[in-house]
Order: sequence, then structure tokens, then C-alpha cells
Amino acid sequence: MPVACSFLLLFVLILSTCRHKPGVYIQKLKNQHYRLIVNGSPYIIKGVCYNPVPIGSNHEYDWWADAHKPWVVDGKLMKGMGINTIRLYQANSEPEKVKQVIRDLYNLYGIRTLMGDWLGFWEYPCPFYGDKKFQDKVRNQLIEMVNLYKDEPGILGWILGNENNYSCLGHVNPWSNDEIDKEPDPQKQKAMRARIYYSFVNDLAKEVRKADPMHPIGLGNGELVGLEFANQFCPDVDFIACIIYRGRTFGNLFKSIRMTFDKPVLLAEFGADCYDAYLKKEDQNMQAFFLESQWNQIYENLANNKAGAGNCIGGTVFEWTDEWWKYNPDNPQEWKAHNTESGWSNGSYYFDIRAEGNKNMNEEWFGIVALSPELENGLNKRLPRKAYYVIREFWKHPVLKKTRGKKIPQGG
Repeated sequence: MPVACSFLLLFVLILSTCRHKPGVYIQKLKNQHYRLIVNGSPYIIKGVCYNPVPIGSNHEYDWWADAHKPWVVDGKLMKGMGINTIRLYQANSEPEKVKQVIRDLYNLYGIRTLMGDWLGFWEYPCPFYGDKKFQDKVRNQLIEMVNLYKDEPGILGWILGNENNYSCLGHVNPWSNDEIDKEPDPQKQKAMRARIYYSFVNDLAKEVRKADPMHPIGLGNGELVGLEFANQFCPDVDFIACIIYRGRTFGNLFKSIRMTFDKPVLLAEFGADCYDAYLKKEDQNMQAFFLESQWNQIYENLANNKAGAGNCIGGTVFEWTDEWWKYNPDNPQEWKAHNTESGWSNGSYYFDIRAEGNKNMNEEWFGIVALSPELENGLNKRLPRKAYYVIREFWKHPVLKKTRGKKIPQGG
């Protein structure tokens, strides 16, 4: 073969390879660490969970159609903080609205979107993961969503489910089928449900990859519950999107995942509220302290940091703004008041665990940006809390406390 033809063939092969290289993908390094690559460069997900419900409304509010475009106002604040990613739990039913949000955030501020799907978790009366008709319905809706948004430049990846694994335990949105009901052993029943659920998610991951080979696919999972089953039945996801509330530290989470289900980890939902249920007052210092410590651990476990497990790709904090409807979602009168009642207890958030009944978690106070009843350009005025500035400075100068001033490799 002539030399000129050889070079031409080599060029064609290289060009073909480049065309098929995903724009966003997980890279496994020689040291077995993982990192996210976006357009050829390492990318640390520095994100927030996003659901900008205004004061006086609840989760049914269609913020996607808000003429005042809250995402544009929020995007400017996010960029000023250093946020590069938002997490959306579910797309709106009107695709053009969704595309507008994704495009505005990306084109105006360079902020990418992790798009989620509940996988029918909130279907009434419960999700029937053991039923083929239900599975087909969820599959069709998911693939339709992927096909609608996969070509948007602002899309970073997909997250399948959230805490759906808890339904396998029968604690949240329990489900069953005839085969499971015939099994007398409750523990075997849980294992059967886990096998069915994670196998189903794995099938979904394969379908998503066929539709969109250009973006990674995450398994939304509450804590580490069920990951031993995911290891067996759900190998085709690219990363674990872990929902976790462990207070100041994530403990042995990253090392445990290495041993149980060796996949990259995104802390897809974590955080701290800023209301002291014991002293009954807002405490921005408390929230900032917890969040800075949590981000410290995220960075400690990024690729190429010898101090950690090297399997973390970033996090999306819960959440951007407070949601005033959460304590009593069925009573519209209470959506106009910032409720200070605590809904549940978590001893890992120890500053206010001495609150009455040890209930110290305030669902309406998780925002790193507060909402004011005062309107500004038709929207509730945004009031960044101390955590906004503390995390902004940490991202600018990520010096880990445990590594005695050693700077951490950055990306994104």
C-alpha cells in the first residue's frame, strides 16, 4: 500500500474514533481511580438539586412555565458561586419548556444538567416493579425522555430513580407480586424484590445506552442499601448517584462502595438544614460548617488523592432554595409561612439533636439560598446564606484539612 494511502487510512480511523468518543464519560485510571471527563477534560461535579418553588406554592407548581424565568436569575447566582451542574429529579411534561431551561443555563452560564427520572416511584397506589405492564410504561417514558434531550449540549448525564431501593424493603411505597407473596421468609422476600428491581434498572440502563451512548447513566440509590444486589444484577450503570444524610462526615461510604459495588460515586443528594430545632432559630453557621466538611470529604475522595478512595466524581447539594410547602404539603395556608417544626430525627446532625423528641431535621430550611416574601423582578428575592460563600471559597481554594494544607487536583 502506498505511503499516502496508509496515512489517509490512519487519518480516517482516528477521525472515526474521535467521532464515537462520548462527550461525557467515566475514565478509569491505572491506579483504579475514577474521574468524569467532559469534552476531553476532568470535570468535578459542583452542583445543586434544583426545584425553585416560590413561597405560597407546592411541588405541583409549574416553575418551568414561569414567565419570570427563575432559572435565569438563579443561574447567575450559581455561576457566581462556582456551581457547574444542577440536578433535576424529573422533566416537565412539555419538552420545549425543559429544553429552554437546559439551554438557558448552559448558554448563559455554562451550567450543565443531570436529568433524572423517578421510574414511576410515586405512582398511586405504589410502583409495581414486578409487573411487566408497569415496567413497559416506565421504560417507554424514560426512553422518550432520553431521546428528547440527549442532543442538548447542556446535558451531563442521566440518573435513574432516587431512593427507589427502599421500596424493596417494604418501608416506602411497598410493592409485591404473586411469586414474592408465596415466599414465607421476609428476608427472602426483600432479596426477591431487590433482584427484580435492580435487574429492571439494568435493562433500562442498556436501553438508555442504545439511545444515547454519549452520556453516563447513574443509579439513584438511598444510602448503600441494596448495593450488594446491584453488584449482581445492575452492572451496566456507569455510576452510583447516592442519596445520603450522615451529618459532618460520610464515614466509610467511599471505601464501602469500593468493596460492595465498585463504581464511581456521585453524592447526588446530601446537605444540612440551617434551622436549630433546639434553640429554635436560624443558624447559618451550623449549615455552613456541615456543608464545608461534606465538600472536604468529597474532594478527599476524588481521583488521584492518596488520602481517599479515588471513586468520587462530585456532588449535588440538597438544595438550592428553601421550599416552604414541605412540612404540611396538603395545607395551602401553611405554604406562605416558613414552618419551623422538625419532621424527623438524625443524630448525625448533633448541634440540635436535643430538640423535643430529638426531631431536628427541618425540611423547609435546606436551601443554601433563602427566599424572601419580598418580590424582585416578579420572583421571591434570593438571599444567599453563609454556606453559599463558604463553599464558593472552598471550591476556589480546595485545601483539605486532613492533608495539612495539601492542594487537591481540580477539574471542571
